Amino acid sequence: MGIVGDGLDKAAQHAFTRPIPKAAGAQMRYLVKQEKTTKAVAALLGISQRTVERYVKDQIKRPKADLASRLETEVKRRWQPLVRKRARDRAAKQTGAVIETRARFGFTAAPGTTDDGRMRRITQHLPPQFVGRLLAAQDAGGSEAELQQIAAQGLQEVYFKDGGGRAQGLLVEFTDIDYIGITF
Repeated sequence: MGIVGDGLDKAAQHAFTRPIPKAAGAQMRYLVKQEKTTKAVAALLGISQRTVERYVKDQIKRPKADLASRLETEVKRRWQPLVRKRARDRAAKQTGAVIETRARFGFTAAPGTTDDGRMRRITQHLPPQFVGRLLAAQDAGGSEAELQQIAAQGLQEVYFKDGGGRAQGLLVEFTDIDYIGITF
C-alpha cells in the first residue's frame, strides 16, 4: 500500500488490546492457524514449507531480519480483526481521526493570488465523513492517489476553508508527502 494506506493501517493497530506474539515460532503458529496450511504460509512469506514447519516446532528460533520483518507485518495485518473493525467503524461514524502530516500544499485560487505550494506541517482533526470516505476507499482497493485526494479534500474543507467560513474557491493540492500519521 502507499503512505496514506499504511497510515490508516497503523491507526487501526493502535486499537489492539493485546500485543502480537513476540517469538518467531508463536508468530508462525498464528499464521498457520489463520491460513490453515503451512504451504500457504510459506507462499505468503516467500520461504519453503519445511522452514515454516521448523519454526512451528521451534526448531528454528531466530529468523533473519528480512524474514522477521515480513513475519511481523503479516501477523499485524491479521491480528485482532474485530478490534480493528470496531476502531475503524467508530472513527468513520462517530469520532473521526487526527491527521498529522508534513507535505507540500499548493493551491488553485483566484487569479493574482500568491498561494504557491510550500511544505507545511499540519495536525488537524478530520470529521467522520472524511474518515469514512478514506476507509471506504481503502476497503474498496482504492489507489494511493485516491486516498491522497480524499485526504486533501478533508484538509481543504476543515483546515484551509475553515468549514466553509473562508476561501470559498480554493482547491488544495496535496503532494510530496514526507510523513503522515493518523490516529483514530
